[in-house]
Order: sequence, then structure tokens, then C-alpha cells
Amino acid sequence: MEQHPRGSAIGAEETHDGRQNTTAKAPSSEVHEEAVPRAPTALRMRVPARHNANLSRLVDKINEDLHLQQLWKCANVTAVERLRMTDHGPVHIRIVVNIALRLLRLLGEAKVEFGIVRDYDMGPEDAEVVVVLAAALHDIGMSIHRTHHEQYSLMLAAPIIRELIDDLYDEPDRTIIASETLHAIISHRSDMRGLTAEAGCVKVADALDMAEGRSRIPFQAGKIDVHSLSAAAIDSVTIGKGAHRPIGISVAMNNSAGIFQLDELLKPKIISSGIAEHIEVTASIEGETERRLLPIYHF
Repeated sequence: MEQHPRGSAIGAEETHDGRQNTTAKAPSSEVHEEAVPRAPTALRMRVPARHNANLSRLVDKINEDLHLQQLWKCANVTAVERLRMTDHGPVHIRIVVNIALRLLRLLGEAKVEFGIVRDYDMGPEDAEVVVVLAAALHDIGMSIHRTHHEQYSLMLAAPIIRELIDDLYDEPDRTIIASETLHAIISHRSDMRGLTAEAGCVKVADALDMAEGRSRIPFQAGKIDVHSLSAAAIDSVTIGKGAHRPIGISVAMNNSAGIFQLDELLKPKIISSGIAEHIEVTASIEGETERRLLPIYHF
């Protein structure tokens, strides 16, 4: 029998005691204020700081930053309203932040070395700050345009990073954190290899926001193509410790069309993440809605 990694469903946020809190849901179930494009309000991001004082203070500052929250909403106008793409707004950000942090901690438990620790003699808690910052800022360039949005994210993020960590770090540590965060942001481009574990976690986390309801916006809007059909085929994604590697990702599909999502979207991101050797992926088709051509899928 195939062993699936023990973990928790993606789309859930981890509480401070390590359990899961299903705060992050599909846009249709969010409060009205969050759905209003011109209201810079979003549900508060909840991140398990685990005694990381700088991370806790950073999350508080992000939750109070109306400028950043409006950028998330502007990014979503570009993605959902204008391009009929998947959600790239506040819900996506909260999910990616928590996934990326979970991936980083799984790597840490396996003694995988973080870039900021190896190259700058800083601590694992600083790597967590980098990952949360980069995940929170990685898509704000979508507020300008989808094309080359990663570069636009760099442009917009640079001053925001300085503001958010101004009273958390002194120089030269402030510049190191900013530089590592910008590297993680630009590395979420599909064709760019991440050079740190931190960057890899952000990149993979971005691709893993595909749980039930999260990738179905184009399909629900009537856009019928291989992208929308394959997105609708993903029921759930679970992350935890893998059977043979530090990170195990288990994907449940209701239709084999979901393999397109794995092969064309998730797989390239993992391969170029820089942490591919630490990840195993298993996918299965649940239910009896179609002929079982492929009960278990690995890559």
C-alpha cells in the first residue's frame, strides 16, 4: 500500500500549538470587506511564530499595513477581474505564507541548511522572517501587470521591506534580510532557479495553492480549457514529512485531468526550486467518477 505523507490539508493555517485552522478558504466564503477592491482590509494573517519574536512583530506590522493590503487587492483585480486567472489576492497570500513557513520548518527538522544561516551566520529564525516576507510580497507586482510581474514585485517590495523590518533589525542585518527576501521573490519565476532553501520554499508554496476551490475561478467563470479543467480536478493537497524525504506532498484528484496541473505547473516549479531533492509528490484519483487509468502518480 502506498504511504501518503502525514500532514495537514493545504488551505489551512497552523495555530500556535501546531494544529490546523481552516481560516484560509476560497474567495466565495470570505467576508464582504475583503472582497471589495477599494477597501484595504483583509482578514488578519495568522502565522505560528513559535517564540520567534521578530516574526511575530513582522506579522503584526503586515496586518496593520493598509498600503500592502491594497496592493494585494490590486493584484487580484488584475488576475481575477481582468485576466480571469486564479486568485492572487489576500487569501492566496495568507495560504502561501503558511505553506512556505511549513515547508521551511520541515526542512529545518531534517537539518537542511538555510542560505542565510550558511552564508551570513544568521539564525533559522531569520530564515523564517525572509520566507514570510517574500511570500507576503511575491505577487504584488501583479498590481501593475501579469507579464514580468516578478520584476515589478521587486520594484514595489524593496521599500516596503525596509519599512517592515526597520525596527526589527539594525544594519548590516537589515540589508541582508532585504537582499535575501528579494532573491526569494524573483526566484518564484518559473524559469529561475532558487539559490537558497528559503527561496525554494516560497516558490513551491506558491505552486501548491491549488486545494479545493482555490484554482477553480476560471472554470467557474466559464473559461473552458485544459488549464481550467485541470484546476477543477484538484480536490486537496496535504503536506507533511515524506516517507523518504523531508517533505511529502499528497494530491487528491477527482479526475486525471489534474495531472496537467502537476506536470505543467507544479513539477517545473519544484525542479527549479533548488530544494527538489528534498521533496516527494504522490497523487491519487479519488471516487468513482471516471475509469481509473492511473490510480497512483509519482514524479
